[in-house]
Amino acid sequence: MAKSKRRGTLSAQVATVLAGLSATGKTFFSLDDFAAGMGWSRPRASKLLHQLQESGWVARIIRGKYLIVPLEAGPESAWSEDSLLVASHLAEPAAVAYWSACHYWNWTEQVPRTVFVQTPQKKMHNTKTVLGVRYRFVRVQPTKFFGTVKRSAGQGQFTVTDREKTLVDALDHPELCGGIGQVVEMLPTAAQAVNWERVEEHLKRLGSGAAYKRLGALVEHLGEKARISDRAARIERWHSLLTGGYAPLEPRRPMIGPANARWRVRVNVPGVLSEGRP
Repeated sequence: MAKSKRRGTLSAQVATVLAGLSATGKTFFSLDDFAAGMGWSRPRASKLLHQLQESGWVARIIRGKYLIVPLEAGPESAWSEDSLLVASHLAEPAAVAYWSACHYWNWTEQVPRTVFVQTPQKKMHNTKTVLGVRYRFVRVQPTKFFGTVKRSAGQGQFTVTDREKTLVDALDHPELCGGIGQVVEMLPTAAQAVNWERVEEHLKRLGSGAAYKRLGALVEHLGEKARISDRAARIERWHSLLTGGYAPLEPRRPMIGPANARWRVRVNVPGVLSEGRP
Protein backbone atom coordinates (compact mmCIF):
# COMPACT_ATOMS: atom_id res chain seq x y z
CA MET A 1 0.00 0.00 0.00
CA ALA A 2 1.38 3.39 -0.97
CA LYS A 3 -0.06 6.80 -0.53
CA SER A 4 -0.61 8.99 -3.53
CA LYS A 5 0.83 12.46 -3.59
CA ARG A 6 -1.42 15.49 -3.46
CA ARG A 7 -2.63 15.69 -7.01
CA GLY A 8 -3.77 18.71 -8.90
CA THR A 9 -6.47 18.70 -11.52
CA LEU A 10 -5.93 17.17 -14.94
CA SER A 11 -6.64 18.86 -18.20
CA ALA A 12 -9.73 17.54 -19.98
CA GLN A 13 -7.57 15.99 -22.70
CA VAL A 14 -5.27 14.14 -20.30
CA ALA A 15 -8.18 12.96 -18.15
CA THR A 16 -9.94 11.65 -21.25
CA VAL A 17 -6.86 9.78 -22.46
CA LEU A 18 -6.14 8.18 -19.07
CA ALA A 19 -9.79 7.26 -18.58
CA GLY A 20 -9.88 5.79 -22.08
CA LEU A 21 -6.79 3.67 -21.44
CA SER A 22 -8.24 2.44 -18.16
CA ALA A 23 -11.63 1.65 -19.76
CA THR A 24 -9.96 -0.52 -22.40
CA GLY A 25 -8.09 -2.51 -19.76
CA LYS A 26 -4.80 -0.65 -20.13
CA THR A 27 -4.23 0.19 -16.48
CA PHE A 28 -0.65 -0.53 -17.50
CA PHE A 29 0.24 1.40 -20.63
CA SER A 30 3.25 2.31 -22.73
CA LEU A 31 4.66 5.64 -23.76
CA ASP A 32 3.47 4.88 -27.29
CA ASP A 33 -0.08 4.25 -26.01
CA PHE A 34 -0.12 7.62 -24.29
CA ALA A 35 1.49 9.49 -27.20
CA ALA A 36 -1.06 8.03 -29.60
CA GLY A 37 -3.93 8.97 -27.33
CA MET A 38 -2.69 12.53 -27.00
CA GLY A 39 -1.77 12.80 -30.67
CA TRP A 40 1.68 13.98 -29.64
CA SER A 41 5.27 13.04 -30.41
CA ARG A 42 6.97 10.60 -28.08
CA PRO A 43 9.38 13.21 -26.60
CA ARG A 44 6.52 15.59 -25.79
CA ALA A 45 4.40 12.78 -24.32
CA SER A 46 7.37 11.59 -22.28
CA LYS A 47 7.79 15.01 -20.67
CA LEU A 48 4.14 15.13 -19.70
CA LEU A 49 4.27 11.61 -18.27
CA HIS A 50 7.18 12.70 -16.10
CA GLN A 51 5.04 15.55 -14.77
CA LEU A 52 2.12 13.19 -14.17
CA GLN A 53 4.44 10.83 -12.32
CA GLU A 54 5.71 13.65 -10.12
CA SER A 55 2.14 14.66 -9.28
CA GLY A 56 1.06 11.09 -8.52
CA TRP A 57 -1.30 10.42 -11.41
CA VAL A 58 0.84 7.67 -12.92
CA ALA A 59 3.66 5.47 -11.67
CA ARG A 60 6.61 4.39 -13.82
CA ILE A 61 7.02 0.61 -13.74
CA ILE A 62 9.93 0.17 -16.12
CA ARG A 63 11.32 2.30 -18.90
CA GLY A 64 8.50 3.19 -21.26
CA LYS A 65 5.77 1.48 -19.21
CA TYR A 66 3.45 3.10 -16.68
CA LEU A 67 0.65 2.31 -14.27
CA ILE A 68 -2.41 4.52 -13.92
CA VAL A 69 -3.06 5.49 -10.32
CA PRO A 70 -6.85 4.98 -10.15
CA LEU A 71 -8.63 8.17 -11.13
CA GLU A 72 -11.34 7.54 -8.55
CA ALA A 73 -8.75 7.50 -5.78
CA GLY A 74 -9.03 11.26 -5.34
CA PRO A 75 -6.28 13.80 -4.62
CA GLU A 76 -5.10 12.46 -1.24
CA SER A 77 -6.48 8.95 -0.91
CA ALA A 78 -4.49 5.76 -0.46
CA TRP A 79 -4.31 3.33 -3.36
CA SER A 80 -2.68 0.06 -4.21
CA GLU A 81 -2.24 -2.24 -7.20
CA ASP A 82 -2.00 -6.00 -7.05
CA SER A 83 1.70 -6.80 -6.93
CA LEU A 84 1.12 -9.93 -9.03
CA LEU A 85 -0.14 -7.77 -11.89
CA VAL A 86 2.89 -5.53 -11.62
CA ALA A 87 5.17 -8.58 -11.68
CA SER A 88 3.92 -9.62 -15.10
CA HIS A 89 4.94 -6.25 -16.54
CA LEU A 90 8.48 -6.11 -15.19
CA ALA A 91 9.93 -8.66 -17.62
CA GLU A 92 8.86 -10.33 -20.84
CA PRO A 93 8.07 -13.14 -20.56
CA ALA A 94 7.64 -13.52 -16.83
CA ALA A 95 5.72 -15.58 -14.30
CA VAL A 96 5.08 -15.28 -10.59
CA ALA A 97 6.95 -18.27 -9.20
CA TYR A 98 8.65 -20.03 -6.29
CA TRP A 99 7.51 -18.89 -2.82
CA SER A 100 5.06 -16.35 -4.27
CA ALA A 101 3.43 -19.07 -6.38
CA CYS A 102 3.30 -21.41 -3.36
CA HIS A 103 1.42 -18.73 -1.46
CA TYR A 104 -0.87 -18.02 -4.43
CA TRP A 105 -1.87 -21.70 -4.60
CA ASN A 106 -2.63 -21.62 -0.84
CA TRP A 107 0.05 -24.14 0.10
CA THR A 108 1.49 -21.88 2.77
CA GLU A 109 0.19 -19.13 5.00
CA GLN A 110 3.65 -17.59 5.14
CA VAL A 111 3.50 -14.39 3.09
CA PRO A 112 6.83 -13.75 1.37
CA ARG A 113 8.07 -10.18 1.70
CA THR A 114 9.42 -10.42 -1.83
CA VAL A 115 7.52 -11.27 -5.01
CA PHE A 116 9.51 -13.92 -6.89
CA VAL A 117 9.45 -13.61 -10.67
CA GLN A 118 10.81 -16.27 -13.02
CA THR A 119 11.94 -15.13 -16.46
CA PRO A 120 14.24 -16.23 -19.28
CA GLN A 121 14.82 -12.57 -20.16
CA LYS A 122 18.48 -11.64 -20.31
CA LYS A 123 20.16 -8.63 -18.68
CA MET A 124 17.75 -8.46 -15.76
CA HIS A 125 18.61 -6.83 -12.46
CA ASN A 126 18.35 -9.23 -9.54
CA THR A 127 15.82 -7.10 -7.69
CA LYS A 128 13.59 -4.10 -8.25
CA THR A 129 11.32 -2.15 -5.92
CA VAL A 130 8.08 -0.81 -7.39
CA LEU A 131 5.47 1.04 -5.37
CA GLY A 132 7.09 -0.15 -2.17
CA VAL A 133 7.09 -3.84 -3.16
CA ARG A 134 10.36 -5.72 -3.69
CA TYR A 135 10.57 -8.04 -6.69
CA ARG A 136 13.26 -10.65 -7.13
CA PHE A 137 13.99 -11.92 -10.63
CA VAL A 138 15.19 -15.47 -11.11
CA ARG A 139 16.54 -15.97 -14.61
CA VAL A 140 16.20 -19.46 -16.07
CA GLN A 141 17.15 -20.97 -19.40
CA PRO A 142 14.35 -20.68 -21.98
CA THR A 143 13.94 -24.46 -21.94
CA LYS A 144 13.08 -24.29 -18.21
CA PHE A 145 10.45 -21.58 -18.60
CA PHE A 146 7.24 -23.53 -19.04
CA GLY A 147 4.19 -24.70 -17.12
CA THR A 148 2.50 -21.31 -16.69
CA VAL A 149 -1.13 -20.23 -16.55
CA LYS A 150 -2.99 -16.94 -16.78
CA ARG A 151 -5.02 -15.67 -13.83
CA SER A 152 -7.12 -12.55 -13.29
CA ALA A 153 -6.68 -9.95 -10.58
CA GLY A 154 -8.34 -6.56 -10.40
CA GLN A 155 -8.59 -5.17 -13.91
CA GLY A 156 -5.89 -7.29 -15.45
CA GLN A 157 -4.21 -10.65 -15.78
CA PHE A 158 -0.93 -12.05 -14.58
CA THR A 159 1.05 -15.20 -15.30
CA VAL A 160 1.92 -17.71 -12.58
CA THR A 161 3.56 -21.11 -12.69
CA ASP A 162 0.92 -23.84 -12.58
CA ARG A 163 0.60 -26.04 -9.49
CA GLU A 164 2.77 -28.78 -10.93
CA LYS A 165 5.58 -26.48 -12.08
CA THR A 166 5.41 -24.65 -8.75
CA LEU A 167 6.03 -27.93 -6.92
CA VAL A 168 8.83 -28.96 -9.28
CA ASP A 169 10.49 -25.54 -8.91
CA ALA A 170 10.23 -25.80 -5.12
CA LEU A 171 12.03 -29.15 -5.23
CA ASP A 172 14.65 -27.77 -7.62
CA HIS A 173 15.22 -24.57 -5.60
CA PRO A 174 13.79 -24.89 -2.08
CA GLU A 175 15.90 -21.90 -1.01
CA LEU A 176 13.61 -19.73 -3.17
CA CYS A 177 10.52 -21.08 -1.42
CA GLY A 178 11.35 -20.32 2.18
CA GLY A 179 13.78 -23.20 2.59
CA ILE A 180 13.47 -26.97 2.62
CA GLY A 181 11.61 -26.88 5.94
CA GLN A 182 8.89 -24.80 4.33
CA VAL A 183 8.73 -27.24 1.40
CA VAL A 184 8.29 -30.16 3.81
CA GLU A 185 5.42 -28.38 5.54
CA MET A 186 3.55 -27.53 2.36
CA LEU A 187 4.11 -30.85 0.55
CA PRO A 188 1.10 -32.68 2.08
CA THR A 189 -1.21 -29.92 0.84
CA ALA A 190 0.50 -29.67 -2.55
CA ALA A 191 0.41 -33.46 -3.02
CA GLN A 192 -3.39 -33.44 -3.02
CA ALA A 193 -3.64 -30.41 -5.31
CA VAL A 194 -1.40 -31.45 -8.19
CA ASN A 195 -1.82 -33.81 -11.11
CA TRP A 196 1.01 -36.28 -10.57
CA GLU A 197 1.22 -37.29 -14.22
CA ARG A 198 1.87 -33.65 -15.05
CA VAL A 199 4.36 -33.36 -12.19
CA GLU A 200 6.37 -36.20 -13.69
CA GLU A 201 6.17 -34.62 -17.15
CA HIS A 202 7.49 -31.35 -15.69
CA LEU A 203 10.26 -33.17 -13.79
CA LYS A 204 11.41 -34.85 -16.98
CA ARG A 205 11.31 -31.59 -18.91
CA LEU A 206 13.17 -29.67 -16.19
CA GLY A 207 15.92 -32.28 -16.10
CA SER A 208 16.93 -31.71 -12.48
CA GLY A 209 18.40 -34.79 -10.84
CA ALA A 210 18.36 -33.04 -7.46
CA ALA A 211 14.59 -32.51 -7.70
CA TYR A 212 14.01 -36.28 -7.98
CA LYS A 213 16.29 -36.91 -5.00
CA ARG A 214 14.59 -34.38 -2.75
CA LEU A 215 11.12 -35.48 -3.84
CA GLY A 216 11.78 -39.14 -3.09
CA ALA A 217 13.37 -38.43 0.28
CA LEU A 218 10.57 -36.09 1.37
CA VAL A 219 7.72 -38.29 0.16
CA GLU A 220 9.09 -41.35 1.94
CA HIS A 221 9.71 -39.31 5.08
CA LEU A 222 6.17 -37.95 5.11
CA GLY A 223 4.58 -41.34 4.49
CA GLU A 224 0.80 -41.24 4.19
CA LYS A 225 0.77 -37.54 5.04
CA ALA A 226 1.70 -36.98 1.40
CA ARG A 227 -1.11 -38.66 -0.53
CA ILE A 228 0.03 -39.60 -4.00
CA SER A 229 -1.76 -41.66 -6.60
CA ASP A 230 0.05 -44.87 -7.57
CA ARG A 231 2.46 -44.09 -4.77
CA ALA A 232 4.64 -47.23 -4.82
CA ALA A 233 5.05 -47.27 -8.61
CA ARG A 234 5.93 -43.58 -8.72
CA ILE A 235 8.50 -43.86 -5.94
CA GLU A 236 10.21 -46.76 -7.71
CA ARG A 237 10.19 -44.83 -10.99
CA TRP A 238 11.76 -41.77 -9.35
CA HIS A 239 14.38 -43.99 -7.75
CA SER A 240 15.27 -45.55 -11.10
CA LEU A 241 15.92 -42.08 -12.52
CA LEU A 242 18.41 -40.98 -9.88
CA THR A 243 21.62 -39.45 -11.14
CA GLY A 244 25.04 -40.04 -9.61
CA GLY A 245 26.40 -38.12 -6.66
CA TYR A 246 24.67 -36.54 -3.68
CA ALA A 247 22.47 -33.45 -3.70
CA PRO A 248 22.16 -31.14 -0.69
CA LEU A 249 18.73 -31.15 0.88
CA GLU A 250 19.10 -27.37 1.21
CA PRO A 251 21.08 -25.73 -1.62
CA ARG A 252 23.65 -23.07 -0.78
CA ARG A 253 24.38 -24.60 2.60
CA PRO A 254 27.49 -26.63 3.43
CA MET A 255 27.44 -30.28 2.36
CA ILE A 256 27.61 -31.61 5.89
CA GLY A 257 25.29 -33.83 7.86
CA PRO A 258 23.90 -37.37 7.52
CA ALA A 259 23.66 -39.00 4.12
CA ASN A 260 20.42 -40.55 2.86
CA ALA A 261 22.01 -43.25 0.73
CA ARG A 262 18.74 -44.48 -0.77
CA TRP A 263 17.96 -41.09 -2.32
CA ARG A 264 21.52 -39.74 -2.53
CA VAL A 265 20.67 -36.70 -0.46
CA ARG A 266 22.87 -34.96 2.09
CA VAL A 267 20.64 -33.97 5.00
CA ASN A 268 22.41 -30.68 5.66
CA VAL A 269 19.56 -29.08 7.64
CA PRO A 270 19.26 -30.46 11.17
CA GLY A 271 15.84 -31.82 12.12
CA VAL A 272 14.16 -31.52 8.72
CA LEU A 273 13.84 -35.29 8.18
CA SER A 274 13.82 -36.20 11.84
CA GLU A 275 11.02 -38.17 13.47
CA GLY A 276 8.01 -36.11 14.42
CA ARG A 277 8.38 -33.55 11.62
CA PRO A 278 6.34 -32.04 10.19
